[in-house]
Amino acid sequence: MATIDVEKVLSQLTLDEKISLLAGTDFWHTAAIPKHGVPALRTSDGPNGVRGTRVFNGVPAACFPCGTALGATWNQELLLEAGKLMGEEAKAKGAHILLGPCINMQRSPLGGRGFESISEDPVLAGLGAACLTNGIQSTGVAATIKHFVTNDQEHERTAVNSIVTERALREIYFLPFQIAVRDSYPKLFMTAYNKLNGTHVSENKRILGDLLRDELGWKGAIMSDWFGTYSTAQAINAGLDLEMPGPTRWRGGLLGHLVSSRKVPMHILDERARNMLEVVNWCAGSGVKETQKEGKLDIPETAALLRKLAGESIVLCRNEGDVLPLKKEKSILLIGPNAKTSVFCGGGSSSMAPYYAVSPWEGVEAKVKDKSKMDFAIGCYSHKELPLVSNQFNVSADPGSKKGLLFRAYNEPPSTQKERECADEIELDSSLAMFMDYDEPKLKTKLWYATVEAYFTPDRSGEYEFGLCIYGAGHLYVDDNLVVDNATKQTQGTVFYGCGSVEEKGIIPLEKGKTYHVRLEFSSAPTSKLDGDGIVRFGGGGFRIGGAWVLDMDDIIAEAARLARDAEQVVICAGLNSDWEGEGADRVDMKLPFRMDDLITAVAEANPKTVVVMQTGTPVEMPWYNKVAGLLQAWYGGNETGNAIADALFGDLNPAGRSSLSWPKQVEDNPAFYNYRSEGGRVLYGEDVYVGYRHYEAVKREVAIPFGFGLSYSTWKLSDLHVGKSSGEELSAKVEVKVQVKNTGKSDGQEVVQVYVHQRAPSIRRPRRELKGFAKIAVKAGETATPTVEVLLKYAASYWDEIRDAWIMEAGEYDVEVVDGSARQDPLRSTFTVDKTMWWKGL
Repeated sequence: MATIDVEKVLSQLTLDEKISLLAGTDFWHTAAIPKHGVPALRTSDGPNGVRGTRVFNGVPAACFPCGTALGATWNQELLLEAGKLMGEEAKAKGAHILLGPCINMQRSPLGGRGFESISEDPVLAGLGAACLTNGIQSTGVAATIKHFVTNDQEHERTAVNSIVTERALREIYFLPFQIAVRDSYPKLFMTAYNKLNGTHVSENKRILGDLLRDELGWKGAIMSDWFGTYSTAQAINAGLDLEMPGPTRWRGGLLGHLVSSRKVPMHILDERARNMLEVVNWCAGSGVKETQKEGKLDIPETAALLRKLAGESIVLCRNEGDVLPLKKEKSILLIGPNAKTSVFCGGGSSSMAPYYAVSPWEGVEAKVKDKSKMDFAIGCYSHKELPLVSNQFNVSADPGSKKGLLFRAYNEPPSTQKERECADEIELDSSLAMFMDYDEPKLKTKLWYATVEAYFTPDRSGEYEFGLCIYGAGHLYVDDNLVVDNATKQTQGTVFYGCGSVEEKGIIPLEKGKTYHVRLEFSSAPTSKLDGDGIVRFGGGGFRIGGAWVLDMDDIIAEAARLARDAEQVVICAGLNSDWEGEGADRVDMKLPFRMDDLITAVAEANPKTVVVMQTGTPVEMPWYNKVAGLLQAWYGGNETGNAIADALFGDLNPAGRSSLSWPKQVEDNPAFYNYRSEGGRVLYGEDVYVGYRHYEAVKREVAIPFGFGLSYSTWKLSDLHVGKSSGEELSAKVEVKVQVKNTGKSDGQEVVQVYVHQRAPSIRRPRRELKGFAKIAVKAGETATPTVEVLLKYAASYWDEIRDAWIMEAGEYDVEVVDGSARQDPLRSTFTVDKTMWWKGL
């Protein structure tokens, strides 16, 4: 790709050519204008990796830890390295634009996409996003910060009106984007799906024009989220440069008509086209060719960084009697549905096919000295839909053949009288297929058919339950016997972004060692009987085949407890998975699935030294918290999930994660409890600025895991706090915080110094304290380090003045509190002074 003279090219473009730049041509690409040297740009999902350009049967990728895990590292230098790897991954996939990072706020633990975002705190989120953005863009790949703004729930997300005070908007929801612009200048913004105070964000001139472009002085391109454009003139005039995906629904000839009628002024159209041309120019620096094939970056260096990221995100929440770290020479019992499955990411547009995915069992197995001392009990199930059968099935009747399923597409249904000609044949690695970007030229219409076949040789006898979710219609057969009918009658579900059915199930007895032929007869989306539109309408349709043995939960919980009673070391691998946390639906409560609480309670009562490894992207209730000896919060850790967990369990890694979220004891405690979900088309942000820890500290409500909390295998002492303020103009001054950090333990480790500020006598009510800066420091056992945290004075002291419509930095005294992750000691305290009240806007 070569750069172009933007103004010269713009002056030569016809009206239709300018318009063509303002909408995608397909699911992932912008328009090219070859005669003017304008190439197409390729976009690709983030935010926790780079999928490439295919949702269906995509190229495997490096899957990073989820957003809340990245936030839990509290390590800006490490996130910069993560961003660089994301950029290199994007280049390997031939992508010019990465759709991330994501920094929506964690209003509630129930948010379906909460795991994608960094934190409940705008400073932690903003600084983390800036590091990721700087890393991505250092490779020449453009970052797209999202979802701008208040896209904090899935329920009716395209229709809901988020009603937010100006103060809360500025101090909580807009601030992380402001910090990211200040410190990294992302080249693109992606708009939210929702309305904000009555107007969809993608056509909200005040948000896109007045606040982002004029007040912050940001210059770049703004794209819609996929199918998140709702108008033509309003969106163009408001500042939405690019409608995605293509082909356009709102632009094209209609936009040309609006320009000719002056409902869209020509200079506005030129602004939109100019912004896209500027992005084209900037992306030329990536070196990615317009038609580059998708490749991989599956190399040892990638694995090493992913393992470090996952490891640094793990939070040691409980360690009674120093039960951790475990001993490699002792026997170990692993229990739970997440033990032999790698729960590496949440669901939805951020999910992807990984290069590989290490389970906790595999990670532990690589470390223990005697493999015969390892034992396993499933304990309970945790799935919402039955687990995918991909790794249980073979593509042929030979049990040694490749794992997966064989997909064949046709223009005619299986009931046709003539022999069908196969239009496409693919060996699938997954029994979940979503055809939103499937394009086979031999398929003549949107209505097409597929036969999906596989072979299953069970290693036990018993009743086996099959499940089938469908967007379209489907019949599932085992040895030509109909087991599941999801065509005759369908019920609306949440899969496939809300377009698919609930899972229909069927049970069949199977014999150990016998090979069974499994066949799905599928027909595409037009055959669906569902009335729901889903949150994203897409063509093609999809299917999801799941399966599991029918087990008695009472029996397997009792068996797990029996094994635990005599085990030297017990680890329960618990939590959620992509069934429960994903795009398309919010959680209905904060509870662990099904009988998991019963399992943990029973095992802990049988063996009080039980350790729980929790994998979730957002908080869950833990009624058994005080009964277990150890608790590690391991999030969704990406490809290296199991290795990182094993590193932390055995002490090869000294846990240094600090929680990026507050964990309430019950869902009723969280500040958005009364105001979450769309009610009559609106959601009131009634907690105002009291999000997360700001609320819990204001009402003195104890939480299970505090924001910023995390233990270590070492011990720490903070001392000698010094707070200074630079001289000169106060609006450009800095507050400098220095503190001594001593590692008083026997293990090398890392500690996070957290700096909070509170105004002593504000003219309005303010939170008891607010995070303003932090530093992560590595210190060897017995040694001392002195990190420095610098914060711009106006960011440390200001709140939003709704009367003056500006930030206000009031004269007076400000308390500084500095704490470490354990919060075992009283905070170190000092003060700084603001001499004169001042108002300001911008960066």
